[in-house]
Amino acid sequence: MAIAQFRAPNVDVTDPVKVRQAVRRGDITGHTAGLAPGRVQGNLAILPKDLAADFLRFCTLNPKPCPIIGMSEPGNAAIPALGADLDIRTDIPRYRVWKDGVMVDDPTDIRSVWRDDLVAFVIGCSFSFEEALLQDGLPMRHIENNTTVPMWRTSIQCQPAGPFAGPLVVSMRPLKPADAIRAVQITSRFPAVHGAPVHIGLPESIGIKDISKPDYGDPIEVKADELPVFWACGVTPQSVIAAAKPPFAITHAPGSMLVTDLSNSRIAAL
Repeated sequence: MAIAQFRAPNVDVTDPVKVRQAVRRGDITGHTAGLAPGRVQGNLAILPKDLAADFLRFCTLNPKPCPIIGMSEPGNAAIPALGADLDIRTDIPRYRVWKDGVMVDDPTDIRSVWRDDLVAFVIGCSFSFEEALLQDGLPMRHIENNTTVPMWRTSIQCQPAGPFAGPLVVSMRPLKPADAIRAVQITSRFPAVHGAPVHIGLPESIGIKDISKPDYGDPIEVKADELPVFWACGVTPQSVIAAAKPPFAITHAPGSMLVTDLSNSRIAAL
């Protein structure tokens, strides 16, 4: 898999605690794909307490793009259920800070903007099911290319909750038809990390006008003997938060995830 960027040698990338500590020190930057193999990684959304209930309801109504795997108490930077020695303010390589729907900063540490009323939500990430696909021999071209998976806003509308509403964001992996069928079987076992695809082929039927121009991530080739396979994406809540324009919010930068102590095998449905 694609590997993060390193500023220091000899980082133990197999241990989730040591990975988080290295991120905290600034020794790991960029994407987290391939770090702590076998461990669940998560997307991040942080909101003030007065918006947390509506956002939780939004995630509950839209479990495919927003499967919550952890949630903090207001003002508490720890989420013990996701790992020991975990600090949500420092343990993601890069964050995005939003004010009134506009991204105003992309720091590597958010301690300076942390507040006592903030609630952190950690949402399941496709890195977990990608690992299962790779173990079964299915190719992941964006990983082979060391690029970020391509993502698009679609014409599929999420179920709204309070101020949170907007389109489903999907990620895409090109696969041969037989591999696409196998991918459905494999990822169906992982509902906590987006589960089975939401669409296969015909991108225009879900509002994607140009498959070569993603809204997020990097373009990727779809060969003549392949189908574009689309999964619900954890960037959906980031898009929805931007559209809701809350006075303050924090998310992760795409590809820069929280590495947890949870085992991928433990979240499999079967």
